[in-house]
Amino acid sequence: MGLTKHKIIDFNNYKREDVNKSQIYLHHTAGGPSGEQVYQFWQSDAVPVATSVVISRDGTIIQGFHSQYWAFHLGLSNKHFADMSVPYKNLDRTSIGIELCSYGWAKYENGQYLNYVNGKINKADIVELETPYKGYKFWQGYTEAQIQSVCELLELWKTRYGIDIKYRPEQMWSVNKKALSGENGLFTHNSVRGDKSDVFPDINLIKSLKTL
Repeated sequence: MGLTKHKIIDFNNYKREDVNKSQIYLHHTAGGPSGEQVYQFWQSDAVPVATSVVISRDGTIIQGFHSQYWAFHLGLSNKHFADMSVPYKNLDRTSIGIELCSYGWAKYENGQYLNYVNGKINKADIVELETPYKGYKFWQGYTEAQIQSVCELLELWKTRYGIDIKYRPEQMWSVNKKALSGENGLFTHNSVRGDKSDVFPDINLIKSLKTL
C-alpha cells in the first residue's frame, strides 16, 4: 500500500470477488483501541461482516483483505432503499469500508465520561460538539494519527479507483439518495442508516477531509 503505518493480518472471512469500487464508507467500531482485536471478533462471525481496513487508535492501518474484495459492512435491506424510493443495490460489493477504533458517543456522569458500556473515557479523548449529533454531545474523538491514516487511504483509493473523495456534508451526516443509489463518492454509515451514528462529525476529521 505504501502507507505510513500499515499491517496486513491473516483474515479470511470475506468475499474474494474482484469488484470495481465507486464508494467509500467511514465507520467507527464502538469498541476498544486495537484493530487486530476487531478482526479477531469478525473472524468467528457466521457471515462475512468486516471492512477492508480498521484503524487502531495509534493510527496503524490494520488490513484484513484487499480493497478490491468485499464483505458486508452496511447492514442494508430492501426497506432501507424503499424508504428513499431507490431500487435495491448491493452496495457492500461496490464500496470500501474504513473502521476507526472509537467507542463513539459518551455520557458525563459524576465527573466522568462513560461510553455506552459504562467504561471510562479519558477527558483528553473527548470531543464536545456545539450541537448534539444523534442526541449526543460528547464523543470519543478520532486521534490525529487515525485521521492522517484515513486521509492517506482516501488519496490512495481516489487514484486507484477514481473515487471522488471531496467532502460534501449533505451526503455525509444523514440518509440520502446519492449514497443509496450507489453514486460515486465519500460517505459514512449515517448516509444509508438513520439508526447508526458512525462516524460522528468530529471537527478535526472534517477539517482534514476538507483539505483533500
